[in-house]
Amino acid sequence: MHAVISVSQLQQQFNDPKRVIIDCRHDLSDPQAGRNAYLTSHIKGAQFLHLDEDLAGVLTGKNGRHPLPDPALLAKKLGALGIDAQSHVVAYDASGGPFAARLWFLLRWLGFERCQVLDGGWAAWLQAEGALASGPATVSVQTEFLVQLQPDYMVTADAVLANLSTPQFTVIDARSAERFAGRGETLDPVGGHIPGAKNRFFMLNLDQGYFKSSEQLHQEWRDLMGEIPSTEWVQQCGSGVTACHNLLAMEVAGFKGGRLYAGSWSEWCSDTSRPMVLSSELA
Repeated sequence: MHAVISVSQLQQQFNDPKRVIIDCRHDLSDPQAGRNAYLTSHIKGAQFLHLDEDLAGVLTGKNGRHPLPDPALLAKKLGALGIDAQSHVVAYDASGGPFAARLWFLLRWLGFERCQVLDGGWAAWLQAEGALASGPATVSVQTEFLVQLQPDYMVTADAVLANLSTPQFTVIDARSAERFAGRGETLDPVGGHIPGAKNRFFMLNLDQGYFKSSEQLHQEWRDLMGEIPSTEWVQQCGSGVTACHNLLAMEVAGFKGGRLYAGSWSEWCSDTSRPMVLSSELA
């Protein structure tokens, strides 16, 4: 199954009873904006999952701004939305795909691969005059979502720390070049990046709101990474969300084996004993 799906493809299979559409719209500066937008208008039949409440876990102050959710709790929520092993999940947002990609990757982490991200998201659906609805959608049948956790899809802060002295993989930071350089940091208390990390701003995966072709993405990623095998690519960002967009782009480009450092910079910089390349060193 291809990692992204076009509006026209979704419209063709719109009446498939096993298709479950998930609205993942979110605004980091206004956490309730996504739910409010969903209740006002959404793709007909779509359910809603909240980044902070559903697609992230409990904050401790040391595990980043969007730690991984508890797998069993997320599985219970997915089952309540009618998602089981035979379902086909389509996720969308209104921000170019990072929040939808977060769900896409979490599902893969749980052992479920029948998920796609809607290319162009909410704007593309509106432009195509796709079917809309308002208010909460009903769930016809609740089911059980069985977890087959894939721990190898993730790396921990300890693994990233160990990698600094004994390199086994390359870290790729999905934040903007400005934030990577430690300039204009507004979300985390420290500006900078993990030593040795490369930078690939997630928005570079898009062209006018749509994913670039697989061929173009393949070439751009190869230009960045050279001959480093994709199994040695670890994606991170500020909190483990936009990094999922890079993982999705890898999939579109035909690169397999990418992993996520979910805690990302917000977890890394919470411990001042960890090595950091700070903005002052980049001046």
